[in-house]
Amino acid sequence: MDTSLQPEDVARFGADPAAVFAANLAQVHTRIAAACHRAGRPVGDVRLLPVTKTVPARILRRAFAAGITDFGENKLQEARDKQDTLGDLPIHWAIIGHLQRNKVKYLVRFAQEFHALDSLPLAEELNRRLDAAGRDLDVFVQVNTSGEASKFGLHPDDLLPFVTRLPDFPRLKPRGLMTLAVFSADTDRVRNCFRLLRNLRDRALDIDSGLAELSMGMSGDFETAIEEGATVVRVGQAIFGARPTSDALYWPGFAPDNR
Repeated sequence: MDTSLQPEDVARFGADPAAVFAANLAQVHTRIAAACHRAGRPVGDVRLLPVTKTVPARILRRAFAAGITDFGENKLQEARDKQDTLGDLPIHWAIIGHLQRNKVKYLVRFAQEFHALDSLPLAEELNRRLDAAGRDLDVFVQVNTSGEASKFGLHPDDLLPFVTRLPDFPRLKPRGLMTLAVFSADTDRVRNCFRLLRNLRDRALDIDSGLAELSMGMSGDFETAIEEGATVVRVGQAIFGARPTSDALYWPGFAPDNR
């Protein structure tokens, strides 16, 4: 297995990626702590989920050495390929992007959590495959709080009826709700997305007490998300640096001039 740094790795991550990641990780934790302090929340209320998309597996070995053990991936195929390479490491894999039903069979083989549950047919297929594998899966229900047609997720009005159906899928273990805020430099617009998700969570708890968590906030807005109640923040670029590809490849609705 070739784990040596390639010239493009040095250009992107530096000569000692593990040291860079460790320093960035410390800075992110400091920012999380400051946001929690402003919100009057204990730091332990917020879990950091590092987002590792576009980071090669050979570099992720160095990220693991820097203390990063939870990896969040948007694209199932990319995550699957990395897990094949990094299977010797005790990594906690989270799939955080839209999932097609024909890819479910791959997810259930290695992922511990899924942050983009957004339809009953997908829930049914996940439950069927998980039951065959004899295992459960932590899931977050994705809600489209921005109102953008290009984004995945349930319409807010459809959330509570959807939650009432979750007991039909016993292999799915609901943990909370997830959203992508609007891609905007207007903090008030971003904050409104997070507030909507929190309010929906509070209502959903009356139906399913397991839906306590809020997966919301990324590198550009995780501090605002924490102020509005996030319990999981999904942070990639603040740890691993700028990605070589446009965010439009991973996040529908992204426009470079918005954030």
